[in-house]
Amino acid sequence: MYRQPPRNPLARQTPVTPVRDMGYTLEHLETSPGARKLELQRRRYGHGDGGGSPLPYAELRAASAFSFLDGASQPEDLVARAAALDLPAVALIDRNGVYGAPRFYKAAREAGIKALVGVEVVLEETVACGGRQGTSSRGKNTEGSGAPWRGTGSGDQVRDVDSRGTTRFVGDRPPGSSELDSRETGGTSLCLPSSTGVSSAPESRLTLLVASRQGYRNLCRLLTAAARDRPKGEAAVDWSTLEEHAAGLHCLTGGAEGPVARALGRGGLDAAERTIGRLAGLFDGRLHVELQRHRGRDEEWRNQALAELGRRLRLPLVATNGVRYAKRRDKALYDVLSCIRLHTDLDAAGRRLDAHRERHLKSAREMAELFADLPQAVAASAALAERLDFTLADLGYRFPDYPLPPGETMSSYLREVTWNEARARFRPLTARAQAQIGKELDMIDKLDLAGYFLIVWDVIQFCKREQIMVQGRGSAANSAVCYALSITAVDPVKMELLFERFLSEERGEWPDVDLDLPSGDQREKVIQYVYGRYGPRGAAMTANVITYRDRSAAREVAKALGYSPAQVDRLAKQFGRWSYDKSRGDPKVLARELAAAGFDAADRRILLFATLWQRIQNLPRHLGQHSGGMIIAAGRLDEVVPLEPAAMENRIVVQWDKDDCADLGIIKIDLLGLGMLQALEEAIPLIRAHEGVDVDLAHLPVDDEKTYAMLRAADTVGVFQVESRAQMASLPRNAPTSFYDLVIQVAIIRPGPIVGGMVNPYFERRRGRQEVAYAHSCLEPILARTLGVVLFQEQILRIAMDAAGFTGGQAEELRRAMGFKRSAERMGELEENLRRGMAARGITGRAQEEIVRAITSFALYGFPESHAASFALIAYASAYLKAHHPTAFLIALLNAWPMGFYHPATLVKDAQRHGVEARPIDVNHSRWECSWDSDGAASGAARIGLRYARGLQREAARSIVEAREAGPFTSADDLARRAALSGEALANLADIGALASLGLSRRAAQWQVAAASRPTGPLLREAAAGGRGGPLPEMTPFEETLADYAGAGLTTGRHPVSYLRADLRRHRVLPAATLPRVAAGSRVRIAGSVIVRQRPGTAKGMLFVTLEDETGMAQAIVTPQQLQEHRTTLVGSAGLVVEGILERRDGSLSIKAEKFWPLVELTSAPSHDFR
Repeated sequence: MYRQPPRNPLARQTPVTPVRDMGYTLEHLETSPGARKLELQRRRYGHGDGGGSPLPYAELRAASAFSFLDGASQPEDLVARAAALDLPAVALIDRNGVYGAPRFYKAAREAGIKALVGVEVVLEETVACGGRQGTSSRGKNTEGSGAPWRGTGSGDQVRDVDSRGTTRFVGDRPPGSSELDSRETGGTSLCLPSSTGVSSAPESRLTLLVASRQGYRNLCRLLTAAARDRPKGEAAVDWSTLEEHAAGLHCLTGGAEGPVARALGRGGLDAAERTIGRLAGLFDGRLHVELQRHRGRDEEWRNQALAELGRRLRLPLVATNGVRYAKRRDKALYDVLSCIRLHTDLDAAGRRLDAHRERHLKSAREMAELFADLPQAVAASAALAERLDFTLADLGYRFPDYPLPPGETMSSYLREVTWNEARARFRPLTARAQAQIGKELDMIDKLDLAGYFLIVWDVIQFCKREQIMVQGRGSAANSAVCYALSITAVDPVKMELLFERFLSEERGEWPDVDLDLPSGDQREKVIQYVYGRYGPRGAAMTANVITYRDRSAAREVAKALGYSPAQVDRLAKQFGRWSYDKSRGDPKVLARELAAAGFDAADRRILLFATLWQRIQNLPRHLGQHSGGMIIAAGRLDEVVPLEPAAMENRIVVQWDKDDCADLGIIKIDLLGLGMLQALEEAIPLIRAHEGVDVDLAHLPVDDEKTYAMLRAADTVGVFQVESRAQMASLPRNAPTSFYDLVIQVAIIRPGPIVGGMVNPYFERRRGRQEVAYAHSCLEPILARTLGVVLFQEQILRIAMDAAGFTGGQAEELRRAMGFKRSAERMGELEENLRRGMAARGITGRAQEEIVRAITSFALYGFPESHAASFALIAYASAYLKAHHPTAFLIALLNAWPMGFYHPATLVKDAQRHGVEARPIDVNHSRWECSWDSDGAASGAARIGLRYARGLQREAARSIVEAREAGPFTSADDLARRAALSGEALANLADIGALASLGLSRRAAQWQVAAASRPTGPLLREAAAGGRGGPLPEMTPFEETLADYAGAGLTTGRHPVSYLRADLRRHRVLPAATLPRVAAGSRVRIAGSVIVRQRPGTAKGMLFVTLEDETGMAQAIVTPQQLQEHRTTLVGSAGLVVEGILERRDGSLSIKAEKFWPLVELTSAPSHDFR
């Protein structure tokens, strides 16, 4: 038990001095034997600022931005500042979670700082205000639980004297404070607000620090329990939960927001003593009275009262700074985040914000000066940090075992299953395939991964039983074992793929298997199967940290600075448009952006906005769930990482993202939703039912000329992976005629080949305009299929193996070292080995330099050949369906949307140009989903589903479909009565022509639904029933088209540009379909709806705009300078007229834009904007 050095606390009495005027200095520290002991400890454990401070100090309470709006610094920034201050240890304690702990631990390990694990846990209200002795908030009697505690029960005011002889009052109130105690409040749990901003929220918090692995397990379970059955973001714990999980944890009583301080403000020392005594019972010998000094007006009397309680109960005092940001200058950003959290602005926040800039990391010297009267509190921080013995290296995670048949081991059963499956998958099972499988099984045994492969295989078996389409992607497609087990669909032996890209002894991490599943219900079945198989605490989704980006950052910062809603919208739109981030910090660009939004760039508040807008970028905003990453564990996953309910029903997520889990050795299986697989899965039964054709996607003809002709013509709207602007531009240049050509096409329009300068050389060689050459003859077998150009990661590995004698594992290590997270030192070592190996094989001089350059420049961006092959299979299947079964393909695409590159409006128009009949939404014919409508059409038609009627909920659509089972609707009144629709839903259906089958024009339908949706008198009722028309003028065709876009986002009628064609022709504007007949270099004008804006990072700031008219699509290229000068027109216009020079390259057309005009009549056509 901690005991204070003996001294008389009442030695002198002088007037109370405010904290900010005290001027603590090191000369006032005691030089007792105890202090000399602390000096020896300091020398062993370190000190805080490198300036000879006689006291050690470790910050035990530092919150990061992962407290989600209650911290302003990234974990790495806290570590960097702690290292600069020479702090030996720091505890990261974020609100209700360990969200930032992995990043903090990783950074601290590299900086040589001890990363302590902790949490700032929110307490239920009865705990926060002291509760009643012996009763938890859940009604459980805990009287007498825990160790005994000592106290005098006195509520008298006590004076204490510091080392300078300054008197401070301690007790149940400061002099002059209101006479409010528990008698006057009737014993209710009233918590008085503090003058410090952090405790202005109506919640109370305790700091818990992990001392051991047992403590960490308890912390994870406590946080899981706190979040269970509570709304997102409202986790809290009660007394019984604290008691159940207290072992292995140390507790700090909290600063102004702690339950002891709250009880002190509510009922004086008596109430505070009851609360602290109860905590002492829960945390026997592990409770520490926390003191903070931030120069707040009401702070010092509370600190002295807490110190008095510590003395009474013989509890150790510990000083913290309650850190919320790394540096003093970060206070402004913290205030903005606080305003976002409190839903207010800086002008209105008042005392809810900290008055002083004191909650930053401080050195040992600064803390010693602040607590010159209580040096033991400073020293206790470092002493406690030494006692805390847990790090995230000791998680104790273990992957679950697969349930085996009797007499089998993991290895033997995997071998049995693999060989059985291989005989069916490999046709024939060649000697080369057998050798590869045997080699892989041996490596799997060596790495003890047999159970992992069996568990993935088990998921595949479930998909087969449930007839769910599934396909593995990524580096797993390099594995013959994965192919044998039906995890992947690409034969790696036939394609000569490299297993070491997937798994090797040198790789040093778990294999990464990504399974693509149909989006929606089918994928959810698989996710729920995994949850059910491993239990609610054995499996969970990985998190996805949602961060502030341009638009959200602009909106929130502008609100916090007090701008009006209209001004907030203008700033969010202007600063949320890509391209500004390319030149942020440029004063000229900033002034232009602000002027475009209607602001004066010299205004101090707008300059503050710009500064804070940049600084809030990439800070955590909230926690989401990863698109498909699942982790599973043997035993309880909630003892490895805290779990919490996701916003989506029946989903549980961990508090870490996929990279955090990977860094800590936690295995992830990705169950990814792929919209195209959903579309393919839906299209097959449609084709079978309505066309009488059985399409087997696994055995499509590999040389279908109609499919390849469509690909060569870049007629690929809706086709997986090859529908983007860049893919369309390159498809005619590549002119694919085989499946491997499509593999290359999928891979070549990627950052790696583009940045590495590989794209044009490949196409030039493909066209025979450039000679195929190799740096050395040993490269020809590796690069022959890609015409001497490095396109795939596997080629990098093979070059290192064949040219320098690397093993497969060493080659993969080389690729990874030169990849995304480059280590200059490790790169240097491996490059030296690479050169030495090549020299030993006679490769020197220019050839060696070219090989080294190819590896070092490409490794950062390379694309796995196995991944490209997996995606090419799906791309070919989707292209085949588009070419041969366009109606079913359109229906499936619309039902799987959102997916792909284009909006449904473009998908419909493209299908119509290919002869597909698309029919509009209709209350007597449409289902919720889009459907096959064969009535009156020789080859069927695609009926647009009710899901596209904006504002119509699924339940309302179900009511429509169920009601018409008794017969078709005959009038608007009949529809309103039988389907029980709201007036708003009826009005929107009328607007988009969905009541046409009732014999009503749109305006007549609007009139009738207005009467049907509200009570009417006899006169209006008779008028409505007397005819099918109404007094409203009929819509023009153009108005009907615009109403379709406004109410459904698409139209099955005429393209909006077609109505303007006569005027456009007079202005010499060409239809898109005529451009192939125009000579290259001609000046042309085109016009259309803007359907895509794209500004890829590899395009040197160029903006690509795709325009669509009634005949097709055209591409315009805009320079960065033009974008800056015409931003409002280019970004804000739904339709554009573009004039420029027509460019042609191997059949690919584009317009080098020079002039732009808005096509103002097009106000509702949707576009898809990409960065």
